[in-house]
Amino acid sequence: MTSTAVDTASHAPNDASTQEPLSQELKSHTAAAHMAAEDSAFVADLMGGKLDAAALASLLAQTLVIYRAMEDALALHADDAQLGGFIDPKLARVSALEADLAFHYGADWDEQLADGRIAIVPATTAYAQKLAEVGPTSIEFLLAHHYVRYMGDLSGGLIISRMVQRHYEIAEAGLNFYVFDEIPKPKPYKDAYRDRLDSTNFTREQKDAILGFAAESFELNRAVFVDLAAERASAHAA
Repeated sequence: MTSTAVDTASHAPNDASTQEPLSQELKSHTAAAHMAAEDSAFVADLMGGKLDAAALASLLAQTLVIYRAMEDALALHADDAQLGGFIDPKLARVSALEADLAFHYGADWDEQLADGRIAIVPATTAYAQKLAEVGPTSIEFLLAHHYVRYMGDLSGGLIISRMVQRHYEIAEAGLNFYVFDEIPKPKPYKDAYRDRLDSTNFTREQKDAILGFAAESFELNRAVFVDLAAERASAHAA
């Protein structure tokens, strides 16, 4: 059994919630952080049609860096008795994101990413580094990020795709990240995922760690949005 690599005592839930199923604890424990991430100026402007296709392309580039780090770490735990059951190729996003970057930046997108022509903001780098450093030793950390990222993708992907198509006239070929071809009905999949969360035999200590890491995951995402907004503001000022 791997152990958490970060002290999460400050994130422990209150006593009243400890008897709830883990899926319900996760929902309630992350509600405030979730709202803060969704209410960030960058996300609001992007979904409101106030930005442009380049802003979405930049967001997808940040997302690729994050998902590469996460999926690399997840691969190390494919046979873990607790985490392994959550790791599903149907959820994997790296290939879809690579196709999106090819659409938005051209065939040499990987060279542009490597040499900095595709800008990666500091918060994205920090997020990816944390996944690479903590992920190999903590299944609780990885499960929290797995839950926040993939369940969020399944919940909001189609809505986001339709909105940016309408606002910025982006072809479907540039929005692969938001489409799960192998999961045609997200709700039954999400229901089964929550059932697995509730039926997996996590200790109370593990559950507390997962809750803390999940709230932190939303904060790491919010930091990326803040940096993206600052980058755009700086570019426009220049």
